[in-house]
Amino acid sequence: MDDVPTHRSIVLLSVGHGCVDVYQGAVAALVPFFISERSYSYAAASGVVLAASLLSSVAQPLFGAVTDRRALPWLLPVSTLIGGVGIALSGVAGSYPLTLAFVAVSGVGVAAYHPESARVARIASRGSHTAMGWFSLGGNIGFVVAPLMVAMVVTAGGLRLSPLLVVPALVGSVLCLPVVRALDGTSSSGLDPSVSGGGGSIDDRASFVRLALAVVCRSVVFVGLSAFISLYAQARTSGGAAAGTAALVLLYAGGAAGTVLGGNLAGRWGRVPAARRSYLIAAVAVAGVVLVPGPAFYLFVALAATALYVPFSLQITLGQDYLPSRVGTSSGIILGLTVSIGGLASPAIGAVADATSLRVALAPLIVMPLLSWLLFRTLPEPLSTTTERLNKVQEPPRVR
Repeated sequence: MDDVPTHRSIVLLSVGHGCVDVYQGAVAALVPFFISERSYSYAAASGVVLAASLLSSVAQPLFGAVTDRRALPWLLPVSTLIGGVGIALSGVAGSYPLTLAFVAVSGVGVAAYHPESARVARIASRGSHTAMGWFSLGGNIGFVVAPLMVAMVVTAGGLRLSPLLVVPALVGSVLCLPVVRALDGTSSSGLDPSVSGGGGSIDDRASFVRLALAVVCRSVVFVGLSAFISLYAQARTSGGAAAGTAALVLLYAGGAAGTVLGGNLAGRWGRVPAARRSYLIAAVAVAGVVLVPGPAFYLFVALAATALYVPFSLQITLGQDYLPSRVGTSSGIILGLTVSIGGLASPAIGAVADATSLRVALAPLIVMPLLSWLLFRTLPEPLSTTTERLNKVQEPPRVR
């Protein structure tokens, strides 16, 4: 079979990543419609976010451990379809339990996708942090598209049109196929074990645990904002549904900008210093989101999203370098925590909001980036000599 150039593989993986992560963003985008059409309380609506997160947060490390033992590139198109079908059916479910079940199914699809896609992307990129940043950017763009897609479909005809939301999954699964065919059976052959997930390097488990805790704190603040920023924007700006959609789009667009910026800042300062400084900025920005009313609110939303996403791809490669013998497990844990564990806190935020107000419920999120900053102060910058060596290769090898 013809070779697939490395850059083409990264582009396809990036677009496929976006087609999966659109369904993570769709969960938060659907929350206001569940509240308006089905009269869900804040707590009930946040339970939908929890359903998408709970199984996913547990399943991603498990899928990661499996992919450390055996390459499963076929998971990419299959898991993409599962993620899309779950969200598509959640809008036409006849009951709250069924809604939760379909959203949970989507979460399992997302969980199956991320560890294997991160492993494949690491192979295709030959360990390049910049290429991994582009892979992560695809997911961020998926988040940006999600509220626009949901607003366009659901505003036109209500939740009964949610089956149309399966379209990105169909596209993403097709785009995965060239990479799957190229990698099938040969994804780890001839590659440096430290890139494909083999031995030869010493795991730094203590640093990995501290990194994971920092990711948990980041996840709580970002998922908390994602779940409620649309409703909060309407209250802070005295706007309608359009004001809420704008805030959600801005949150995700800022995340895309932060991912690109993160790779550049890591090249200048190193990954750990870049992430540490971004978390300090994030704390100030989240405080602005919670406390500042009027149009300035949107500036703080953009700044918070950018600062929270600067560490995103950096944390993936840091985790892989802290656990070089378990790249899949590391990717599953970091990506699982990043995109899932914050959902576990959403019901608590919703319950506080029902009892008091959204402003009171969101105020504790200001502390979360500070905790991540404190944890990053204890982290070393991995030497990652293998990655540096690979990045010096004049012509990157092709993925066969």
